[in-house]
Amino acid sequence: MVTELTPAQHSFRAAMASLSAAVNIVTTNGPRGEAGVTVSAVSSVTDLPPTLLVCVNRSSYTHDIFQENRHVAINVLASDQEEIAWHFAGRTGLSFAERFGLPIWDRDENGVPLLKDAAARISGTIVDEMERGSHSVFFVEVDTAESRDDRGGLAYFQRNFHALSVA
Repeated sequence: MVTELTPAQHSFRAAMASLSAAVNIVTTNGPRGEAGVTVSAVSSVTDLPPTLLVCVNRSSYTHDIFQENRHVAINVLASDQEEIAWHFAGRTGLSFAERFGLPIWDRDENGVPLLKDAAARISGTIVDEMERGSHSVFFVEVDTAESRDDRGGLAYFQRNFHALSVA
């Protein structure tokens, strides 16, 4: 059943389209297997202990897989990685097996996929979560983090991807 959006929802979504955000692929591996999804709702919480939050729609196929596997990686996309963002947004028709079969992945100590040429790669464990509306907010305690200063970034703004340079 599809419901109509309220005027408040329309105006909120329009305002959020103007909130620039980094584009990330959140990945997992564990008892439920490999999965990943493109998200822009990732934020730093604290550095003691290093913790991020990641918001995932509860209707997403990946939601329960993240919840059960617990080990995740946040792959912050570089400016030239729009195609992989579309793959993990489910817009290109590639299966998870095909996506993870591409020669662009490393694995962390838990077997979680790490994107080789990402602007940053962060591995951690979901240590807490809460539900709000249609989404779960996963709190991820960071085990490892690495970044590259030469990769630029990929941002989501006005419902489109935009490359950001380092210059």
